[in-house]
Amino acid sequence: MSHIPVLLKEAVEILNPKPKEVFIDATFGDGGHSTEILKKILPGGKLLAIDWDKDAAEKAKKSENFQKPEITIVNENYADLPEIVKKLKFPKADGLIVDLGFSTGQLESGKGFSFLKNEPLDMRFSKNSELTAAEVINSFSEKDLADIFFKYGEERFSRRIAKEIFIERKKKRILTALELAEIIKRSVPKNYERKRIHPATRVFQALRIYVNSELENLKTLLVKMEGILNPGSRVAIISFHSLEDRIVKTHFKELEKEDKAKILTKKPITASEEEARDNPKSRSAKLRAIILK
Repeated sequence: MSHIPVLLKEAVEILNPKPKEVFIDATFGDGGHSTEILKKILPGGKLLAIDWDKDAAEKAKKSENFQKPEITIVNENYADLPEIVKKLKFPKADGLIVDLGFSTGQLESGKGFSFLKNEPLDMRFSKNSELTAAEVINSFSEKDLADIFFKYGEERFSRRIAKEIFIERKKKRILTALELAEIIKRSVPKNYERKRIHPATRVFQALRIYVNSELENLKTLLVKMEGILNPGSRVAIISFHSLEDRIVKTHFKELEKEDKAKILTKKPITASEEEARDNPKSRSAKLRAIILK
């Protein structure tokens, strides 16, 4: 299954990359957005591609599509962008794209991101992180689990699911994604979400966000990004979760209020009917963009 980049046309249009410009893709993944940006910034442009997932970064380095001197691929956390740029002596950029979704490659990584596979409950983008999803599920209190599922997954049956997990883990540790998915499935009503999504979707999303400190990393990036970008730089951020979108929206508004940036998207750009039909993942995507002053 190949990965389809979300809001690709819209993101490239609003970023408006040009020859000789410098761009940063902070969440490279399978390189869908970067591929199109590269076409626009060459000749003479440079691209820094970052991915926290070591497997994704290594795969990209081996891909023939990215064997170009103009592209630098690194396995790092985008929250550390200023340090990465300094270490690489990379010039200030004219554009930045951040896609906060996760790629098809991660679903197939064997780390338990998919609730349809019998894989270890890991969910860490980087092995440098100590906390795994299994550790959260098997050691956190029932209340803390319910809070995580509700806050990061907006799961309305969070308490019922946490209670069932608490009961089951007393019998034996819950170690695989499939085990957890089955527990969640029997914790919620049979007509859950009118069968629009799998019952485990929101809990798995919440665990992934929590384990990888995704919201904290996003806040750090937003605060630091001005230091690595030129005046006139365009920034596009694609989010898939209301908490992420709120963080981006609030920060962009603050920058505009301080006269440091102009918002290019008064309302977030969302997927067309055609894209939503062809790529269901795009249905929850929201793109917000600014241009720095």
